[in-house]
Amino acid sequence: MKQSFTVRDLPQAERPRERMQKFGIEALSAQELLMLLLGRGVRGESIATCAQKLLSQFGSLEGIMQASLEDLQTVKGIGFAKAAQLKACMEIARRKEQAGESLAESQKGNAVVSPQAVSRLVQAKISNYAKEHFLVVSFNVRNKVIGIDTVTVGTLNASIVHPRETFDTAIRRHASHIILAHNHPSNDTEPSSQDLAITNRLAQAGKILGIELVDHIIVGQSGFLSFKERQLL
Repeated sequence: MKQSFTVRDLPQAERPRERMQKFGIEALSAQELLMLLLGRGVRGESIATCAQKLLSQFGSLEGIMQASLEDLQTVKGIGFAKAAQLKACMEIARRKEQAGESLAESQKGNAVVSPQAVSRLVQAKISNYAKEHFLVVSFNVRNKVIGIDTVTVGTLNASIVHPRETFDTAIRRHASHIILAHNHPSNDTEPSSQDLAITNRLAQAGKILGIELVDHIIVGQSGFLSFKERQLL
């Protein structure tokens, strides 16, 4: 009898690693993410069942994150080593989110006057994502940050980056002007033709609405590009 079940026992198209490679990690379910972390099941029980039992017992990834090492080990197939691995991964995620939120919060109410400052503000939030995340940074009349909102996730095109959604958050926040920002997972910060077209369209919409688009920042893991500095806006 086979000692344990691994991810390799699944059809190739259903394996979380292959699905992540094809669709991006954001496409994976909570169960699939846990399967990737755990790697191997136990005698007579698949890794998928192991992951599902974790979710059933603790309710969600958030519940697993809050569980103690001892609580995690009450689930069949989760010994100390797997419990420690789960806690370490969850702690890394918690610290990264906390760092991004702290940076954003620290800038609220502060004047942000340069593309470098905006790039630092958003880089911690989106530079490592496998898909493009499109943000709107809203400012008041004193050039102080009053909000940072995610408008859409996915490859940017005119059908999903619409002026209505883009300016909705700025209007609700009573913004005087905005700066757009999005990441390039390829780490190449040069704007695409779609980036240029979308920016021009939104700049025109901003003029009509009376909310000026003052810059568009593209960030990668090691740098950024400012449309304003490159005179593309």
